Amino acid sequence: MEAAPGKRILIIEDERDVVDLLTLSLRKAGFTISTATDGAAGLQKARSEKPAFVILDLMLPRMPGLEICKILKSDPATRQIPIMMLTAKAEEIDRIVGLEFGADDYVTKPFSPREVVLRIGAIMRRADAKELDEHLAVGPIRIDAARHQVSVNGKRVNLTSLEFKLLQTLMQRRGRVQARDRLLNDVWGYESVIDTRTVDTHVRRLRKKLGKAADVIESVRGFGYRLREH
Repeated sequence: MEAAPGKRILIIEDERDVVDLLTLSLRKAGFTISTATDGAAGLQKARSEKPAFVILDLMLPRMPGLEICKILKSDPATRQIPIMMLTAKAEEIDRIVGLEFGADDYVTKPFSPREVVLRIGAIMRRADAKELDEHLAVGPIRIDAARHQVSVNGKRVNLTSLEFKLLQTLMQRRGRVQARDRLLNDVWGYESVIDTRTVDTHVRRLRKKLGKAADVIESVRGFGYRLREH
């Protein structure tokens, strides 16, 4: 697995041999490593460094891993950072609670360093894909999904929730024709075709709000709509 240059992983772990093992494997994979050997220092580093990933032991001095996980996942500034928990086999309940708090994965000790590296790579690819989905851009149109905002040439456009979801769906699938009945299913949640004119009405309203950028939405006669690729 290849890591993007400079992506930092924070290891919060008090067992020196475990830290050394992970550091060696992750550096070989191209990551930059930061470490903390107690919970309080680890939380402080996670907040100040904003690493790309956190490996978090559950049994730590000064502050338990579960508490750190809960704090990081409840803070908007750090909740997007993926967390992998390190647990002993006996810590089944803690593991379940950690996942409920928002941890992204866990490995039990002893573990295979290669497996840890591969799993981190998979989680980070998912996180990167989610980030791309949350900030979509086509031509002058920008979507910030986290804030539920749309702008055209930097100017805010006020959309209803259905108009927003319709535009987001078309942007995520840009270049591909979307049938009216599929849009009804994916955007409105209809299981069967109730009235495809609902789609046409919303597309018309959406185009009006997009102004000069409206022509980015193409009608495909007798089928549906497509967002042009710029």
